[in-house]
Amino acid sequence: MKKIISMLFAVAMVFGFISNANAAKTLKCQTVLNTKADEVKMLKDFTDTVTELTGGSLKFEIMPAGAVVGVKETLDAVDKGLIDCGFAWTHYWSGDHPAAMLFGSPVAGGGVGIDNIAFLSWFQYGGGKELYDRLWKEMGRDIKGFMIQPVGPEALGWFPKPIKDMADFRTYKFRTPPGIPGQTYKDIGIASVAMGGGDILPALEAGTIDAAEWCCPKPDLTFGFQKVLKHYYLQGLHQVVVNADFYITGKTYNAMSDHEKKSLEVAANASLAKSLSYRIYENGKALKELTEVHGVKLEDTPSDYFTEYMAAAKKSLETNAANNAFFAEVWDSMKEFADIAVPFWSGAQMSNAKLGMAHAATLK
Repeated sequence: MKKIISMLFAVAMVFGFISNANAAKTLKCQTVLNTKADEVKMLKDFTDTVTELTGGSLKFEIMPAGAVVGVKETLDAVDKGLIDCGFAWTHYWSGDHPAAMLFGSPVAGGGVGIDNIAFLSWFQYGGGKELYDRLWKEMGRDIKGFMIQPVGPEALGWFPKPIKDMADFRTYKFRTPPGIPGQTYKDIGIASVAMGGGDILPALEAGTIDAAEWCCPKPDLTFGFQKVLKHYYLQGLHQVVVNADFYITGKTYNAMSDHEKKSLEVAANASLAKSLSYRIYENGKALKELTEVHGVKLEDTPSDYFTEYMAAAKKSLETNAANNAFFAEVWDSMKEFADIAVPFWSGAQMSNAKLGMAHAATLK
């Protein structure tokens, strides 16, 4: 009898394994970048974690921008199920709904001093995630989103010559992100040109644009902007907070098991922490290489930039809040959070920032 039971158990295990293997799903995911981009490296870390947590029942094929649809069609393709999942910055879809900017890159820290770490506190514990889940319904999309990659704070950008004030800045055609952050540059008189990351270097080489921003030292180094421009400004306001997201077709997500859904959630939360820690060190190494190997000069952003951009950003936020109820609800939530958290968080960081700057000065 024991032998019969053992045999039946073994058969059940084999059929269970076959069943799981047959049920395994390979989700096709298109990014808005090429597969060599630094952001895609961390995306693959996230998807590999999901695969491991699910025991292989969820697998992923990561495809570059344009593999199935154009960059601008990525969200629509996920919504319609043309691709199973996508990777982008949610502010890319600000044209569909202005509140998308508040999740992807709240301009000037939402105008209330929120940085990347404070943003995650709002997102996870201040009501942000619940509003984020509502965003897709507000946009009329059948999508489940996961925030997975804090990227900023982003650098002001790259210039062919030093800029001493905003008058100098206005002489350049400048690549900016899409949506409200880019529009805010136009509002202060910058010749703002929005384009995808892969198009920036060719446009600089062709003279289509004169200056550009993309992200931070490591991704910028990977794109190769140092080949054309040598003056780099770290301090910017347009994308103090930046988050890249992973989107799944709602129908596909809803068909997943509870274990698969929980695996995605756990992997996303892990990715938030891993991306933050990864980027601090990687950006530091990249900045060192840019300045010591490639002859890039690190410059200080002109003081009048901050006053002009902040004023225009707040005006833009107020205008959008007046015109869109959901935008106003999200921004109000961020402001309520900031009233409580920012005085503590900004005050606590001041001494460490000064100490860090003092250490950096000893290295010059």
